[in-house]
Parts: sequence; C-alpha cells; structure tokens
Amino acid sequence: MSASTATSENAAQRSLLTRSAAIASMSVAAMLLALKIYATAQTGSTAMLGSLADTALDIVASLVTLIGVWVAAMPADHDHRFGHGKAEALAALVQVVLISISAVGIAARAISVWLTGAKVQEADMGITVSLIAMGATVVLLAWQRHVIRKTGSVAIQTDHVHYQSDILLNIGVIGALALDQYAGLTGADPIFALAIALWLGWNAWQASQQAVDNLMDREWPIEKRQRLLDAVRDNPDLHGLHDLRTRTAGMHDFAQFHITVDPQMTVAEAHDVMDAIEARLLTEFPDTEFLIHTDPEGHIESDAGIPVDLLSHGVDADVRTDGTTAHADAAS
Repeated sequence: MSASTATSENAAQRSLLTRSAAIASMSVAAMLLALKIYATAQTGSTAMLGSLADTALDIVASLVTLIGVWVAAMPADHDHRFGHGKAEALAALVQVVLISISAVGIAARAISVWLTGAKVQEADMGITVSLIAMGATVVLLAWQRHVIRKTGSVAIQTDHVHYQSDILLNIGVIGALALDQYAGLTGADPIFALAIALWLGWNAWQASQQAVDNLMDREWPIEKRQRLLDAVRDNPDLHGLHDLRTRTAGMHDFAQFHITVDPQMTVAEAHDVMDAIEARLLTEFPDTEFLIHTDPEGHIESDAGIPVDLLSHGVDADVRTDGTTAHADAAS
C-alpha cells in the first residue's frame, strides 16, 4: 500500500470517527433537553434552569461541531490548497462563545433568584433527571475520549471539555436541590447555579486556547519537533537541517525545513535523499504534509548568514526571541 493511499484511508477513518462523536453528542443533548424542560417546569430550580440552558446550547454547539468536522474532512481544493482543517478550530471557538453566553445567563438568573428568595419544588424529579443526565454524559464522554485518542480533533476536544463540565453541573444541581428542599438552605440553589456559571466560564477560557493556537499557526510543542529531528538524524546523506517551521490545522500537521547535502550530488540523488527522509517521517508523523528544500552544503543565501544546523545545536537554536529565523554571521 502506498503512503498516499494509507493517508487517504486514515483520513476517511478519522472523518467517520469525528462525525460519529458529533452525532452522538447531538443525540444525547436532544434527549436531555426534553427531560430538563419537564424537570425545570416541575421544580422551578434555578440550578436546573441553568442545566437546561446549558443543554440547549449543547445542541447548537454539537451541530456546530458536526459541521466543523465535516468541513475539516473535505480534501484540499483550488481555493484551499492546504485543506479545510481550520474549520475545526472555528467550530471550537463558536462553542466557546456559546459556553460563555450560557455562563453569563445562568449567573444573571442565579443573582435574580438570590434577591427574590424563590424556593424550589419537587426536588425528587430534578434529582432523578440529573442522575439520568449524568449516566448518559458518562457514556458520551467515554466515546469522545476514544475518538480524541484516534484523531486528535480540536472540535471534539472542545465538545469533550463542555460535557465534562456537565458532570459537575449535574452534581451541582443534585446538591442544590437536596440542600434547598431537604436541608432548608434556601440560598443553596442560586449559589450552586452561580458556581456552575463560573465553572463554565473557566472551561470556555481553557477550551479557547488550543483553538486560538491552531488558528494562529502556533509551532508544534518542542518535544514533537525534537521527535522530528531524531527521526531523520541517522540518515548518512543528511549533513544538516535548518529553518524548521511547523503548524497544525485541525487534524492535519504541516512541517517545512531545509536540509543540506553533499554539493557534489546530482539533482536526482538529492531528490532520493528527500524521498527517504519524507518516507521515514511519515512513519512517525502520519497525515503530516512535509515541504523539504535541499541546499548544497556550504551554500549561503545572499541576504542571510550561515544557517544554524538544528541537528547539532538543538531544535530551537535558529529562533530569535522575536520568533524570526536566526543565522550565524557569515564572516565568522
């Protein structure tokens, strides 16, 4: 099987997994929405209302996730030569906005109930619904974790963070209802709701970081870049590697760098070296697009100094504090 065929099959499998996770998320949210509408009407609980609002936004967020992973799986075309991977990051940011809106709305409602002193009713109903919601969410989280391990999907990771917060949210609802009705602590319900709102806001902030890094073409972590260098350094025809640049778009990684080879090599021989390096890298980094430029050893660009060899000096040796690529002084 060729590398391109294997890559295509892997991409198709990832697309199937991410779509299944998004559809499962929507299905769970739709079921819980119906239950929580009934429970909120019966109990009048602010914490339950917050849980209902969060579930309603879950449906919208899951729909956004489904669209995001569907678009991200589309192959590169004339207008998107690097593919559509960043659609996942955009979907993740939309989810962050929805989570934030939910947090603000819950907090506002909690403060209102605190001031009016409203009391919950039918706590048993709310507790039962919350337990059902927790059970369904645990099953969904397990499937999402499996999909994330297989695909690394940014959109599914953000959805996963959201549903992790739902576990705490449902625990909070159960605690609020029990304390309010059975222990006589009438302020418990809005206090728990406010705590849930703060937790959702924190999760929105955390979830936004990876999506922003993805959209801003943040470099791979240093450990991952070091793995790239380690994977190729034993090639006897490779005399150096410099100007390494990396980024991630959705489920796809991109890396470009220059290699130095014997200046006596023919173009065909240098091309064979590049092919060998790329083949080795694809076994370590499947579904990564590599762009490799070949330089004869000793070659110096007219507008730059001697390139810093990363194999000898370390993975970040050619990066200045301002993020630009550094070269040694040619005169030295």
